[in-house]
Amino acid sequence: MPKITVEGYGEYEVEAGRRLVLALEGAGVDVLHRCGGVARCTTCRVEFVSGEPDAMTEAERTLLDAKGLLGVARLSCQIECGPDMTLRPVQTATNSGLEPGKAPAEHIEPEPIWTTRS
Repeated sequence: MPKITVEGYGEYEVEAGRRLVLALEGAGVDVLHRCGGVARCTTCRVEFVSGEPDAMTEAERTLLDAKGLLGVARLSCQIECGPDMTLRPVQTATNSGLEPGKAPAEHIEPEPIWTTRS
């Protein structure tokens, strides 16, 4: 079973293929997802320390590029949990004072068209 290490929170076993945003919430991380996890807002972004997946949805790539964040951060709503990952959440309800947002669906939305981050 894959593990995610979340700086400032701890290490957690997660289900392979689970949306990272949902795995973070399940581990008690109050990560934001103001758009409901549909790659529209960047509030669920994370920074990888290690284990960043190469797979990236076109929706994530397009939004990160438009916001000048491509190569800097990733959207946890667009990532499936895989082999061990170490990351830090950028925005949380605690550090921003915002409500997390609408609950994301179990599966990545919009329907993913996969590409790579490089």
